[in-house]
Amino acid sequence: MDPLPTPQTQPGRDGLAALLAKPTAAVVGLDFDGTLAPIVADPEQARAHPEAVPALAALAPKVASIAVITGRPAGVAVRYGGFAGVPGLDHLTVLGHYGAERWDAVTGTVTAPAPHPGVAAVRAELPGVLDRAGAWHGTWIEEKGRAVAVHTRRADNPQAAFDALRGPLTDLATRHGLIVEPGRMVLELRPPGMDKGVALSEYVRKTGAESVLYAGDDLGDLPAFAAVDDLRSDGVPGLLVCSGSTEVTELAERADMVVDGPAGVVHLLRTLAAQLD
Repeated sequence: MDPLPTPQTQPGRDGLAALLAKPTAAVVGLDFDGTLAPIVADPEQARAHPEAVPALAALAPKVASIAVITGRPAGVAVRYGGFAGVPGLDHLTVLGHYGAERWDAVTGTVTAPAPHPGVAAVRAELPGVLDRAGAWHGTWIEEKGRAVAVHTRRADNPQAAFDALRGPLTDLATRHGLIVEPGRMVLELRPPGMDKGVALSEYVRKTGAESVLYAGDDLGDLPAFAAVDDLRSDGVPGLLVCSGSTEVTELAERADMVVDGPAGVVHLLRTLAAQLD
């Protein structure tokens, strides 16, 4: 059996110890893209790491719950993750659109409120904004139902396109009551009040969890990291894990433990499940 990595901070060590001492009262929160699934040029081709579902199925029965928290629609994350109908995943929940949508493995259904009207307005204006910004070539729009995202990874100069679009897209979002969430060569326009920190905090409190682990890779995961810090202040031990990359360093600086991308996250989950046997 491989040993568990040792967190580099005392709060992280306390969080891991609490999870190991009482796993049935622990929530494991996980981002999807970049954490369970490798980042790819076309997000529609993203799929969970081949060993992710077996690792989740091994761990899920031993903890209170596993929550996949993503900006994607819940149903899309379930499909790309291959989570539906998997034995052992009864304790899995997918919180899509930063918690606005919820899919539970037990029922196999998605619940969600009505979408924000600003998303449709932004969607209609977005092609014109991209054209006027001179950054159309190589950029493309991802429809996310309750949000819309502009990707620059396939542009001739991805960072330059990202930088050129950030201002115009922020102006567009503001006019329609939305915000812009920057990520790894992507700018997402979505309703305010939706973030992974809010989703994680509400989920942990509703489940009555006594410890929490959260793993993420991108700027959109920083609110979840902050939520774990807040939970720690309230007496709920937590472990922050960064799915490391060279594109985003902010999470590594905040994390208690850094692993090598989705493969490292899967290894951590598998090792944790084995420790709880």
